Amino acid sequence: MLISKKINDAINQQIGNEFGASLQYVAIAAHFDKEALPQLAAHFYLQAEEERDHAMRFVRFLVEADGEVVIPAVKAPKNKFASAKEAVQLSLDWEVEVTRQIHKLVDLAKKEVNYTTDNFLQWFVKEQLEEVSSMDNLLKVIRRAGEEGLLRVEEYLARKGGHGSLPEEDAT
Repeated sequence: MLISKKINDAINQQIGNEFGASLQYVAIAAHFDKEALPQLAAHFYLQAEEERDHAMRFVRFLVEADGEVVIPAVKAPKNKFASAKEAVQLSLDWEVEVTRQIHKLVDLAKKEVNYTTDNFLQWFVKEQLEEVSSMDNLLKVIRRAGEEGLLRVEEYLARKGGHGSLPEEDAT
């Protein structure tokens, strides 16, 4: 095994955190979908996919490092939001928290002089800078637009290329 039990356990916890974030972003996307805000919905559906992909990166790392994958229970996401600002603020707060979690994992890897884990985690360090910056910018746009101006936020996301389009529905 290329990692200690302590690192293995910490990464399993992070897998749960990433899956939890994915579910939270699905809940936010569904909220915007219900409000007929397709660009915001698409943005958060894609965020949900990215968080799931992050969890899977951790799973694959544990498998490659001959660790043990134990996925923890995930807390139910918040499903109701009083405003777009509240939903995006929750997202920004979460990305800041994930950044802190990743930094703790890096600290643990460095403390244990585990270069393999440290090297693996550097991708997440860079990714979190992008995630926090992106969510912070979206929150700034929403604050400027206000709830009455959410269609302007939609236009902003459409011009920016959004984050993609809504996931395709299964044709079966």
